Amino acid sequence: MIGLTVAALSVALPLLHLFLSKQPRGKLRVLRILLLYALVLGVGVMGLIFGFIPHIFFAAETAKEIGWAPGSPFQTEVGIHDGAWGVLGFLCIWIGGTFWLATGLGWALFMLGATIGHVYQTVAHGNYAPYNFLMIFSDGFIALWLLLLLFLYWREGGFSGRVA
Repeated sequence: MIGLTVAALSVALPLLHLFLSKQPRGKLRVLRILLLYALVLGVGVMGLIFGFIPHIFFAAETAKEIGWAPGSPFQTEVGIHDGAWGVLGFLCIWIGGTFWLATGLGWALFMLGATIGHVYQTVAHGNYAPYNFLMIFSDGFIALWLLLLLFLYWREGGFSGRVA
């Protein structure tokens, strides 16, 4: 499942980055690297590549994988929404500060809502379609991981303008 792979990579790749880096691993720098990868992968990749593209260009196939009926115009709205957030996730590469906070917080809240929706569809309607049921774990993890990293980064003064 793509979502689970991206969630795992959002933890593994920054750890590899930190391991290979010759720069000191201060707490703020470690949190900054973890958060940047979480934003780019969890928001950018998930939103643009695995949200926008499938919902817009492969709508019928995507609907089936979620357990939805093909042909819903809602699919386009979800695709545009995911794509817009995905662009914000990729912009985190160049724009920092409170832009990270807004991007991460907004996406995390959306992912929590999506997770609740997936749980409801599974429990109430027995929807075990792969892109409904398995998204409970990837969406839920991405949301909680972002919220945790945002909080820890904030607590260390990461949004105050200090450079890691």
